[in-house]
Amino acid sequence: MHEMSLAEGILQIIEEQVSATDKVTSVTLSIGELAGVEIESLTFCFDVVTRDSVADKAELIIERVPGSAFCYDCLAQVPHHDRSNACERCNGHKLTVVEGDQMKVKYLEIA
Repeated sequence: MHEMSLAEGILQIIEEQVSATDKVTSVTLSIGELAGVEIESLTFCFDVVTRDSVADKAELIIERVPGSAFCYDCLAQVPHHDRSNACERCNGHKLTVVEGDQMKVKYLEIA
């Protein structure tokens, strides 16, 4: 389950950005639909790893980023929801992901 290591990495980022006396009330993540992250598992793991930390009981807000790819067959940028799918426009398979494979911490709200 790589979501546990992702949650641990998120906590590490949080701890690097805030002081030990701060209290993080919410964390906003931007996660692309092609990032391969199981949202429910990540939410569970985040709750586990943040217990007794500066982010204990922090709300986890997840913004989903739609996937898109450039198709070299039809020379267009197209919506892309699954890496194994063909181009929605021409059914070609020469695709390069342009957006939707990232995961980043966007905001930390501190009380």
